[in-house]
Amino acid sequence: MHQPHFGSDNASGMAPEIIDALARSSAGGVDSYGGDGLTLALDERFGEIFETDVSVLPVGTGTIANALSLAFLAPPWGAIFCYEAAHIVVDEANAPEFFAGGAKLIGLEGDHGRIHPDALRRAAATMDAEDVHHPRPSVLSITQASECGTLYSPNDIGALCQTARDLGLAVHMDGARFANAVAALECHPADMTWRAGVDVLSFGATKNGCLAAEAIIVFGDRRKEVPVLRRHHKRAGQLFSKMRFLSAQLDAYLESGNWLRWARNANVQARRLAHGLEKIEGVRLLHPVGVNEIFLEMPLAIFERLKRTGFGFYPIQPTGQDTGTVRLVTSFNTSSDDIDRLLLAASTD
Repeated sequence: MHQPHFGSDNASGMAPEIIDALARSSAGGVDSYGGDGLTLALDERFGEIFETDVSVLPVGTGTIANALSLAFLAPPWGAIFCYEAAHIVVDEANAPEFFAGGAKLIGLEGDHGRIHPDALRRAAATMDAEDVHHPRPSVLSITQASECGTLYSPNDIGALCQTARDLGLAVHMDGARFANAVAALECHPADMTWRAGVDVLSFGATKNGCLAAEAIIVFGDRRKEVPVLRRHHKRAGQLFSKMRFLSAQLDAYLESGNWLRWARNANVQARRLAHGLEKIEGVRLLHPVGVNEIFLEMPLAIFERLKRTGFGFYPIQPTGQDTGTVRLVTSFNTSSDDIDRLLLAASTD
């Protein structure tokens, strides 16, 4: 029996539907560099999901999706406002700043990973957009679901986007776990993107059953500037010669609502796991569980016990002599049996 890995949803494999799609797309020959039918159909495919016209560029990783989106929206002298522990700040090796040619990331405090409009206003007020000595406020980047596994409601996003508009900022959304957020909120994808005021979305799929497939999705008037984004895309090595293999994954991901079905399972299993762990004496949730990420503080004895079980998990760090902090993440294929086994291991000396 395989030992479940709760360290990250990146640790999971591929959904059978994705494997089948890759096999089917491998038959025969098609035009390269995005000239194949699957890639050419992505704008319409995603347009149906988002209920509007969109421009879609497939890419291989979430990091490059974020970096190219921000390079597209921010000038080299621009300031990009984001949560202080956002993935683009702490986990992407300065890629957004590199691809944007020097744009500066400005980290903002947040409530369990969520930025408040007041924090954005205060940060923007410290810069004079007309003073050549200052970075020019250019972009707000938010993460949905957040780095803490929490959620912005569509109204929250709308309020942030309106504040950004008032400040002259474009809006980017890092949607590495976008499917989990849509499934948890039970809302239309449009309601927490372009209808709320988002210009560009990094649409994640790799964490939710794909091999290596993400998409940059451009909404509204920004679509007129997509030829510039395509130059960034090519220069970053993301115009894959066999692009059909990325597009086949994205096509199968959306087919028959697979993306939401898989995300719902991950979310449900996370809630079961969090509920079970909270029953263990001394275990405390650090953030509300909105999607498939759980952050916990626990007695060091349980922390060490988990390390010995063989279950994969992400030990953030011992937080003191008596406690440790961990992140646990469920996946599209996490089963109820997987949860039961981990709960048993965590509660048994």
